[in-house]
Amino acid sequence: MSAAAPQLLALAEKLLGSPVPVRIRAWDHSEAGPPGAPVLVIRHRRALRRILWRPGELGLARAWVAGEIDVEGDLYEALDALAELIWERPEAAEGEESRRGALALARDPEIRAAARSLARLAGPGLPPPPPREENRRRGGLRHTLRRDRAAISHHYDVGNDFYELVLGPSMVYSCAYWAPEGTLEGAQRDKLDLICRKLALREGQRLLDVGGGWGSLVLHAAREYGVSAVAVTLSREQAAYARKRVAEEGLTDRVEIRVQDYREVDDGPYDAISSVGMAEHVGKARYAEYAADLHKLLKPGGRLLNHQIARRPLADEEAYEVDEFIDAYVFPDGELAPLGRTVGALEEAGFEVRDVESLREHYALTLRAWVANLESDFGRAVRLSSPGRARIWRLYMAASALAFERNRIGVNQVLAVRTPESGTSGLPLRSRVWTADGA
Repeated sequence: MSAAAPQLLALAEKLLGSPVPVRIRAWDHSEAGPPGAPVLVIRHRRALRRILWRPGELGLARAWVAGEIDVEGDLYEALDALAELIWERPEAAEGEESRRGALALARDPEIRAAARSLARLAGPGLPPPPPREENRRRGGLRHTLRRDRAAISHHYDVGNDFYELVLGPSMVYSCAYWAPEGTLEGAQRDKLDLICRKLALREGQRLLDVGGGWGSLVLHAAREYGVSAVAVTLSREQAAYARKRVAEEGLTDRVEIRVQDYREVDDGPYDAISSVGMAEHVGKARYAEYAADLHKLLKPGGRLLNHQIARRPLADEEAYEVDEFIDAYVFPDGELAPLGRTVGALEEAGFEVRDVESLREHYALTLRAWVANLESDFGRAVRLSSPGRARIWRLYMAASALAFERNRIGVNQVLAVRTPESGTSGLPLRSRVWTADGA
């Protein structure tokens, strides 16, 4: 039988219609492709069966999580090259146009012949079952209380020790706020303080942190600004960890950690509300409800800081589909919205949006730091979770870093006020300082 790698390279170029910018190494140790390029290692022909039975991103993801494909060399370089080839092709279309294009390809005799050749290389048999890390057991409508709890548990209840390894001592799982030559810990501390300053927190105020994670923001706000704070999360593991931190810092009289959905909070009003990296879980169908609930929980004159990842808008917004890999392995039921839609929903709920700050480049730096933490002790990460889970986090964080760097997605802090009838917002006339060089 002839070597597998040259055949795979030729088939890939036929199917994609352009040169493949990575080198391929197959299970029979054969290699083909440009010398010096990152190497896509196909460890087992099972990977081909997965891709044939589920073409596209999900088939590739299953093979990656199972360890049947890997990258040797610079992961960022490989992902960047493959993203440009597969996901950012100029002819890529949306919605019905994309479906028509796929149908035309399926009818192309050369493409059909290439697919048959790929099937011969894959060998006989059905594809193996999806890796156990895949989230496949979902019932009921999206974004109900029960289903949201299950989705949050899938992502966050994978072990606090694992998250400590990835996130570092700060235990903050959102975009940091970097200074030149800064460290991850310093950047996360600066982000927490930036949020507190934007909210203008003062001693004696009440703060609600929606999606409070491991408690880092409420601890900082109580310790440094003297507020009484409530953090709500749907993750029992996060809540247990956060409560332990609160007790160790002697702040149980000022900080409360609840396992509670934001829709169940009924002890407002609060002077300020923060929502950091949580609104991505809300979903388009529930966003108006989310904005209205937070508006109701806030005192007149109170401030909301909504920190949220945004995607680029589409020509046809109805064509938006959740990323298959992210949905199956990372954030089940998560949805990204364009920034304009988020601002519009907050305004429709009655908020006055006063400031929008993009932290896109900051998130790329944060993700690269998390990947470095994971890679520096990958064996321990595997022991704390599973080989598949560690591979998922490495891939999704590296790919996300590139997405932020290339402006495919962004992240924004939206500061909004529940402005009273008097019209007094409470914000200074000049909230930012700009210099001639744009800094």
